[in-house]
Amino acid sequence: MRRLSERLFRCVDRIVEEGLNKIYPGATLLIGWPGEIVYEKAYGTLDFERKTNLETVYDLASVTKVVATTTAVMKLFSEGYLHLHDTVGRFLKVEKPKADITILQLLSHTSGMQPYSELWKCFRGRELLDEILRIQPVEEPGKKIVYSCLNFITLMAIVERITNQRFDEFIYSIFEPLGMKSTRFSPGPSENTAPTSERDGKRLVGLADDELAYYLGGVSGNAGLFSNVKDLFTFMSSLLRGEIVPKAVVKLFTQKVVEASNGKRHLGWMCPASGTSSGDVLTEKAFGHSGFTGTTIWCRQDGLFVIFLTNKGFIKRHEDEIMRIRALLHNVVFSNIDERKELFN
Repeated sequence: MRRLSERLFRCVDRIVEEGLNKIYPGATLLIGWPGEIVYEKAYGTLDFERKTNLETVYDLASVTKVVATTTAVMKLFSEGYLHLHDTVGRFLKVEKPKADITILQLLSHTSGMQPYSELWKCFRGRELLDEILRIQPVEEPGKKIVYSCLNFITLMAIVERITNQRFDEFIYSIFEPLGMKSTRFSPGPSENTAPTSERDGKRLVGLADDELAYYLGGVSGNAGLFSNVKDLFTFMSSLLRGEIVPKAVVKLFTQKVVEASNGKRHLGWMCPASGTSSGDVLTEKAFGHSGFTGTTIWCRQDGLFVIFLTNKGFIKRHEDEIMRIRALLHNVVFSNIDERKELFN
C-alpha cells in the first residue's frame, strides 16, 4: 500500500504541476475519506510571488451551488419546510409559468431557465435580484437540462423567504458549528486569499469573480463563496457522516438521478459524465461539482473525495485546458485507491 501511495502521489503531483504557471499560478489539493486525510499539498503561488499553503482561500465560484445552496435546501428539506415538488410560486411572488417550476427542477437544472443574465450591467443589489426573479423560462420545464445560475439565485431567494434570514447568515449558522471559519461570502482582501481576474481595471481579491454574485453584493446562491481545502474537508466529512443533515437526505440529493433528453443530474450536485471534470472512472453513484474559477469537488460512492482548488482566472479567465487536468487527476485517484463499502447501502 505504501508503494502504491508513493507512486500515486507522484502521479498526482505531476498532473497538478503540469498546469502551474500556464493554467493557474498555484493550487491546493486534498484527497480524503470522511475524517481521514489521504493526501494534501499546496502547489505554486497565489500570484507568482506569494507561496500557497493549505490555508489559502479560493473563490469557489459555482461550487457555491452545492456547498452553500444545496446544503441549505437539504437542511430545510430535512426539517420539513419544503419538499422537492413544491413550486416556486408557493414561496415567491412570481408570474406563471415560473411560478409552477418545482424545487426539483431548479436543483436539477431542468427548469427551462436561461443559463445566465447580463442584467448586472443595469441593476445592483436587491433591485438586481428582483429583476432576476422576474425572468421567465425559455424552455418547457422538465424536458432538458440547461445549466443555469438563475436556478440557484432563485433557490437562494426561497431560502431567505423560508428562514426570514439573509442567505449568508443562514449558511454561516450551518458552517460555524463545524468550525469552518475560513468559509465566507466575498470576505474581502487578505494576504492568503488567491486573486482571480480583473474587473474595472482592478484585481479581484476576496470579491466574487462571477458578475451576478459580485453585483448582488457578494452573496448569491450561484457563486461568491470562498473557502480552503481544510474547511472543505470538514464540510465533506460532516456531510457524509450525516452530521449536517440525516444520511437519508444526503443519499437522496447525491444518488437520485434526474434524466432529461440531453443528460443526467443529481439534486444540486453533478452526475459524472465522461468528458467532464469528473473524469472517466466514476459511476452515476458518484457526485461532485466544478467552479469557473478552477475549483472542483468530486466524491466516489464509498466516500473517497478529491478537493482541488485553483485560481485559473488570474492567468486567463476563459481557460478550458483545466478540464484535462481535472480529468487526469480524478482518473488517477479514483482508479488507484481501492473502494470501500458504499456509504449508502
